[in-house]
Amino acid sequence: MARYSKETRRSPEQVLERALTFFGPAGMGMKVEEQNACCLRLVGGGGYVLIQVGVAESGRTSVILETREWDYQAVQFLETL
Repeated sequence: MARYSKETRRSPEQVLERALTFFGPAGMGMKVEEQNACCLRLVGGGGYVLIQVGVAESGRTSVILETREWDYQAVQFLETL
């Protein structure tokens, strides 16, 4: 398991929408296991991706991404933010 974090100017909703597009059925082909206003969990390929969003002290959106077996793609996704 690996854990990554980043702050972005995008809203939490935008981050989760982009994550769903990137990792979801139309992107990497992962299946949505859980989705709500603060997080998105996708599974597939023997692993998972969990994206959690919140508001950082700086006022930006805080993104925490936890993954197993999808490390390369997780880093690629964070670079798009």
